[in-house]
Amino acid sequence: MLKIENLKKSFVKNLVLQIDNLEFYRQIYWLKGENGCGKSTLLKCLAGILSFHGEISYNSISLKRSPEKYLKYVNYSDTEAVYPDFLSGMQLIKFFAESKEGSIAEIEELIDDFEMINYINYQPISSYSSGMLKKLSLVLAFIGNPEILLLDEPYITLDQSAILVLNDRIVKQHSHGSTILLTSHLNALPFHTEVIDLSRI
Repeated sequence: MLKIENLKKSFVKNLVLQIDNLEFYRQIYWLKGENGCGKSTLLKCLAGILSFHGEISYNSISLKRSPEKYLKYVNYSDTEAVYPDFLSGMQLIKFFAESKEGSIAEIEELIDDFEMINYINYQPISSYSSGMLKKLSLVLAFIGNPEILLLDEPYITLDQSAILVLNDRIVKQHSHGSTILLTSHLNALPFHTEVIDLSRI
């Protein structure tokens, strides 16, 4: 279980997110709410990217007290990911796979599914389009069979074939027992989700 207790996040003196108590189980959660309600901020707190007041834990493993142990279970895809632009996509994938204990077969399958083989080995990330960057971010997020998968606006800039691949991947990851939290401004998603409106928390 992923658990949030007494979480507060402020930028300077502006409180942007406050959650007293919230628990996530092995389901797909669709985080909704008006712009500025804290959806992306929450995912970044859960991913260990932003500091916060309060407590976040997974199966009683505290993010603050045991960050390395907690983050072993968590993968994250940002809305607009930024990576070292001098690397190739494959160099970054291999580095990430080593830290997440991902397999070669898993990587090859992801690259093939997202149709990245023509550029992933040779083109520097600096030459990637926004769609190519989004695919790279998603491949990194799925590596290592994460128990918690955080996807911030995963559909932005994807073409239709990549959207279908992503939908299949989300369903497959959930079937493996993962807890998935995602944000999206789409009107509907093609799989069952538990909706959480952060504007009302």
